[in-house]
Amino acid sequence: MRLFMGLLATETNSFAPIPTGWAAFRDGGIAHDDASSRPESTIGVMLAEWRRLAEGDGIDVIEGLAASAPPAGPTLRGVYEELRDTMLAQVKAALPLDIVLLNLHGAMVAEGYDDCEGDLLTRIRALTGPDTVIGGELDLHCHLTDAMLGAADALIAYKEYPHTDEIERGRELYALCRDAARGLVRPVTRVFDPRMMGMWHTSSPRMRAFVEAMQAAEGVGGILSVSFGHGFSWGDVPAVGARMWAIADGDAQLAEATARDFGLRLYKMREAVRPHYATIDEALDQVGAAPGLLVLADVADNPGGGAASDSSFLLSACLDRGLTGVTIGGFCDPQAAALCAEAGEGAVLPLRLGGKVGPASGDPVDLLATVRAVRGAHSQSGLSGDIVQMGLSVWIEAAGLDLLIVSRREQVFSPDIFTGIGMPLEGQAAAIVKSTQHFHAGFAPIARAIVYVSTPGAIMPDHAAIPYTKRDGNFWPRVADPLGLDG
Repeated sequence: MRLFMGLLATETNSFAPIPTGWAAFRDGGIAHDDASSRPESTIGVMLAEWRRLAEGDGIDVIEGLAASAPPAGPTLRGVYEELRDTMLAQVKAALPLDIVLLNLHGAMVAEGYDDCEGDLLTRIRALTGPDTVIGGELDLHCHLTDAMLGAADALIAYKEYPHTDEIERGRELYALCRDAARGLVRPVTRVFDPRMMGMWHTSSPRMRAFVEAMQAAEGVGGILSVSFGHGFSWGDVPAVGARMWAIADGDAQLAEATARDFGLRLYKMREAVRPHYATIDEALDQVGAAPGLLVLADVADNPGGGAASDSSFLLSACLDRGLTGVTIGGFCDPQAAALCAEAGEGAVLPLRLGGKVGPASGDPVDLLATVRAVRGAHSQSGLSGDIVQMGLSVWIEAAGLDLLIVSRREQVFSPDIFTGIGMPLEGQAAAIVKSTQHFHAGFAPIARAIVYVSTPGAIMPDHAAIPYTKRDGNFWPRVADPLGLDG
């Protein structure tokens, strides 16, 4: 048997002011046939596992393009088309194929393409013909489209938010597609649309139980897989929104009933699992109110959702209150990082920080900064054993606050983004992280409490107010009961 594998992924915020071009993909990583030799990299971690599994089963592996970019605005048309056409040429050269496995995101938008994944999968299907088994692993913040479903035999999304299960879901996809290629199963997918928009933290008790129920249904009575695609609310595309889908072994009615059952279960608890977001004042009132580290999530400036990661709203509020003992990061401000690095450790200099990219970043803040540490190639731990590069990074102290400035726009995943450069967490009153939820796995064990803060920014968590132009307005929470089931 012959298996082709590749990766093309980015998450597109249609409202972000940062275009996604070649520089973004160079930052995220581009490889043409050897990403699996770098399992510590974001682009290599899943391909390395697929290679290990396939070669263990005696399957010949042909590895193609792996390209990833950090979340931002739409991908430039020419960049997407060149990456797509590169992968298509590789698939064509590798024919005949028994299996194609793609590591995708599911919410990639390019100029002229609202559904990059559907476009790519459809073109690959046209090359391989109907007998090749095509599978895709998706981020749960995906837009599930008819084109994707029509071209792929199996699509499996992460179940966890934060995304701690990429490897596990990739293993499941591999096994399902391998068995389908061997004629042992016949995957059939059906989808249920609960007409919902939101963010669902699977670390919360009721969502944890929901995930466990999905997992318990798999492998029972012909159900092969159950996925909940949360959707990516800041993608202005027709398919934006949550979806439930189930894959059954040759039984479309079973798949449809299972997807509907789980979708309605989620719908009925929609208000109970809605995350709470504190105002800036509500959040800062809790700093120092009890012993231990309070972790505040600056959700609207999360670069993992396409934000600039340079907003100043929480920093300014801390300065206005005269708070001390607060660690904040990471501000993506390459110019400020370079100035501090040039001055050197121990230097004291006036520094203008943040507020650079646009109105969603707020105003720049002028500080008298002491440079505590400089790292030419700082990094942090990712969620799947990968290492996330942060570029030139500096720790500065100003007005009793400890601030991390980085040169690469990546969200906070792990405490070592701070401790790896020497910054304090133990003994601090609070840590403010530019992330929406992926920080949770690393910070929850050391936090006395976690507070999600509703600040201004590029991904403000008011889903009812997002100015969509390509979908109707009949969705929760803009409409209280869009399915009409509460009457």
